[in-house]
Amino acid sequence: MEYRITLERMEFHALHGCYELERKVGNRFTVDLMITAELGDVAAEDCVEKAVNYLTVYEVVRERMQVVQRTIERVAMNIIEALYAAFPQIRHISCTVSKLAPPLGGKLDRVSVTIEQ
Repeated sequence: MEYRITLERMEFHALHGCYELERKVGNRFTVDLMITAELGDVAAEDCVEKAVNYLTVYEVVRERMQVVQRTIERVAMNIIEALYAAFPQIRHISCTVSKLAPPLGGKLDRVSVTIEQ
């Protein structure tokens, strides 16, 4: 049996971007995750140690957001790879990384990339 964990609108300031100014000044980003994991004994035993720990997930995302990348696609892949490494019980991840108010020359709320693996 599997279960799903969702972490929504985690917000970070980071230096990702293809332009040099973006990598110096930074921008605001959000990350949304939907994680499917093997339930195992988590619910039956009420066992936190066997669960995908939300705090650890957040810390992994926070750490990966500090690794400067030129594309948000690479940022999303870094997050996915790190989460699979941290939690072997994960079966599927959907990760959306959004750059808020991207510098595209006009009014735009955000640009987002979603990767599922």
